[in-house]
Amino acid sequence: MNTFTHYHSPLGIMTLQACEQGLLGAWFEIETTMPKHLGDKSEDNPILINTIKQLDEYFAGQRTSFTLPLAAKGTVFQQSVWQVLREIPYGETWSYQQIADAIGNPKAVRAVGLANGKNPISIIVPCHRVIGKSGKLTGYAGGLNRKAGLLELEQKLFKVS
Repeated sequence: MNTFTHYHSPLGIMTLQACEQGLLGAWFEIETTMPKHLGDKSEDNPILINTIKQLDEYFAGQRTSFTLPLAAKGTVFQQSVWQVLREIPYGETWSYQQIADAIGNPKAVRAVGLANGKNPISIIVPCHRVIGKSGKLTGYAGGLNRKAGLLELEQKLFKVS
């Protein structure tokens, strides 16, 4: 059974969704990848409680990676892209080309961009760390202002650490 809760991040309200296997999604309120039916609202789901704790630590600069069970649903290709996203080090950015190279399919840059845009687990699967080849910020389902904010937070804290 799926459950959800809301999280008040410094960048806006997020909806968090989990099932028994793990976290299904973490969306900002404007994201279009959020499903219409989220399940039952829950304040006591241990996965959601742990997700909120780890997000609080992330925004406080005390966490650079997440240790949550993930259960995002996607195609085999999307899953391969999302796995590589989790390998991008905190405080760094990669281009879509670098992601395509990392999955062993250098010609799949556009497909990587589409898979990146369908990532249902914002921040925790750090699609915000992917930028254009030229270094420009490109699309982010949560909004470019949030992407810039997340990168600024990470780069500022990364340089201090």
